[in-house]
Parts: sequence; structure tokens; C-alpha cells
Amino acid sequence: MQVPVYSLAGEVIKHIEVSDRVFAVPFNQAVVHQAMVRQQADARQGTASTKTRSQVSGSTRKLFRQKHTGSARAGSRKSPLRRGGGVAFGPKPRSYRQAMPKKVRQLALRCVLSAKARDGELVVLEQLKLDEPKTKEMVKILAALGVDSSALIVTREAEGSVVKSARNLPGIKTMPASLLNVVGILAHKRLLMTEAAVRKAEEVWGEKLSQGESHASL
Repeated sequence: MQVPVYSLAGEVIKHIEVSDRVFAVPFNQAVVHQAMVRQQADARQGTASTKTRSQVSGSTRKLFRQKHTGSARAGSRKSPLRRGGGVAFGPKPRSYRQAMPKKVRQLALRCVLSAKARDGELVVLEQLKLDEPKTKEMVKILAALGVDSSALIVTREAEGSVVKSARNLPGIKTMPASLLNVVGILAHKRLLMTEAAVRKAEEVWGEKLSQGESHASL
């Protein structure tokens, strides 16, 4: 599969061959949904906690006598039925982590990368290096590339100047290629990747080539 490579001025300077194993995978909605739910669940802290009636401070003395009051029979003031009492069936600290096979997680990531490429939302840059952090320069680059909404900028390794130039722009996020994830990609309209980041993604999430198979044949 061939994709165009853009300069920072927004001009196509060449075309490169990318792996069909990573950027031309049929979309599997069930797998992508499972991966997205898993990632969001894993991000939950699970620290919510409420007190039961046995943990609430207060007297256990019966509020009033059992009979001849005209009121319902009542015991401790710590009952969940009363204000200030314990909580019935409230949340307790727990782990929300979900298990998912490694190969299925990789398939989900390849599916969303392929969807971006198929929908024309993947923009490959020859390189993205800034001499110094400058938000105005990043705005100029994004405008030249036609980015008018949210975008995820992916470089091979974390680039300090790129991160600092983009961190104040609403809807723009930067990320090294090794940390690509399903939720991060789906949360942004455009996916900007440097050519080096594309090769890193192929290296990390592409299946191993059979012996004698060249990269150009992908």
C-alpha cells in the first residue's frame, strides 16, 4: 500500500510503501470496541468507597420503644434508611482491569490505524523537527497540512520541542509511536505520523515477515 509523504509546507514530496499488515487490515468492530472498553476500564482508579452501617460512628441504642408510639419499628440510627446512616450496597475499592490477549490488542490497534489510512485521515510527514518550542510554528504547520480539527501527532521518539509547541493547542496531542493506543487514535480526527514513526509502528505491531520476504513486498 502506498501513501503520500508531505513536507511541513503541506506539499507532497514522495510516496512510500507501508505494510498492509498494519495499514490495510479489515475493520473488526467487535475487537476495536472490546479494546476501547478495556482501556477505559483500566484507566479507572477504583478508589470509590462508602461506609456500611457497621462502619458509621454512632450509638447502637434503639431510637424509641418498640410499641405504643405510633411510629414504625426502628432500631439503630446507623440504618441505611436514616440520614447519616450507612450506605446499603455502596461501592468499595476494587480493580476494574480487564484481561485481553496480546494478539487481540494488536489487532485492534492495526484496525484503527488501517481505518485512518483508508478514510484519508492519516498524514505522513517526512520529518517533524523544530529548532525551539514555538506554538506559532506548530499552528502554521497544521494549517499547511489542512488540519482544522483535533489531531494526534506521532513521532518515533518523544520530541521535547514538538511536545511543548503543541501542548497549548486545543484538540492537539503528541505521542511517541510506541505508546499508540486505540482510544488515543479514535479520540482525534486526524492522525499525523512522521515517516520514522510509521516504520516504528510497523516494527512494533507488524507481524514477523517470513524468511526471504522483503519489506518492499508488503
